[in-house]
Amino acid sequence: MDEVFARIQEIRADLPDRSAFRDEATLKEVSRRLEASPSVRRLPAVQALLEDLRAFTPGARLEAVKDHINNRRDNHLFSFFDASYFPRLSLDYLTYETLPTDPYLAERYASNTMPVNITGMTDGFRSRVVVALFPENHIDGIQQPDDLIFYFIDKFVERHNRITRKMIDEVMEPGSFPLIQGASDRTVEQAASWWVRLHEYHHRHGDMPIPDFLPVKKAKPLAGLEELRVDVSGMLACLHDDKLPRREAGTAYEFILAERLLRYAVEGIPKPNYDAVASQLLFNYLSENGGIALVGGRIRLKPELPTVLAGFLGEIQRIESGIHRDPAETVKGRLLEFTNAYADFDRDAGDYRHIPYFAEVKRRLGV
Repeated sequence: MDEVFARIQEIRADLPDRSAFRDEATLKEVSRRLEASPSVRRLPAVQALLEDLRAFTPGARLEAVKDHINNRRDNHLFSFFDASYFPRLSLDYLTYETLPTDPYLAERYASNTMPVNITGMTDGFRSRVVVALFPENHIDGIQQPDDLIFYFIDKFVERHNRITRKMIDEVMEPGSFPLIQGASDRTVEQAASWWVRLHEYHHRHGDMPIPDFLPVKKAKPLAGLEELRVDVSGMLACLHDDKLPRREAGTAYEFILAERLLRYAVEGIPKPNYDAVASQLLFNYLSENGGIALVGGRIRLKPELPTVLAGFLGEIQRIESGIHRDPAETVKGRLLEFTNAYADFDRDAGDYRHIPYFAEVKRRLGV
């Protein structure tokens, strides 16, 4: 595959800026250069993209590409991508290996989630921010219910080791995360795989699931609240679903809580992204309702934490249940009011501020 990756690197290096990614001339030139390389064009993933590019028009779905991916004819991903939050993706190729999963987890919390490790890639996928690949990230911008969603678990493990592990050691009361503190990469890999399966399942369940209510939840604070809703749902499933293997479920619970409470809290400083807004919301809610406490500059997880998490989720569910009787804009306003009650919104700047505690942690640890 090295020769294939090198050839695709040459083609992507000559691409115009993103505004031309859907231009007929650009697509024809990409097709011509792919077809000119025998080692590249023989691959089924390349053949699928060539088929779609020949007939591509704005608004059309990449049928052959997504059929190749969804049917898992091989462990190759190749497409033309255009996603504003993954700016380094363009014409990129990736090979992967699938990860094992617990059969009950996969059946009870079924979704189109694919937790994988990357085995080979072109430069776009090397970007640290590209930890997942969604169907709408292709140039067609389309997601259908059966399209697979990929999570690159090796990147989750690297990120956890680089950031979250440092924060656990420095800001948590000792013994707070006994199952993941110092855990092996294989244990972290398994916990991350559980997380993404639970995450995607819960996005698609509830009174206002995604993608049905994406237009209501796309603003930064509500996008953050939605991420928090699904992750708290996942944590509670790990705690209370007795059919899940207990040690693995406990490890996944600790992993999700640590990532959501700690790592996301330092993202985007000084301007928090939606995940950082969600983390400050969680931190403040748990602090004010007796789930955690700051003691000597360290975070203590209190015994009441699972009950407080359930109360948090219950409040969101109560608000979202109003969608069955009230207009979407009314429910949206209630969700925003709930978010702003626990997040630091600067009305003059029209944006959210980070919690000073986590800004200092980021400065001190260099994460």
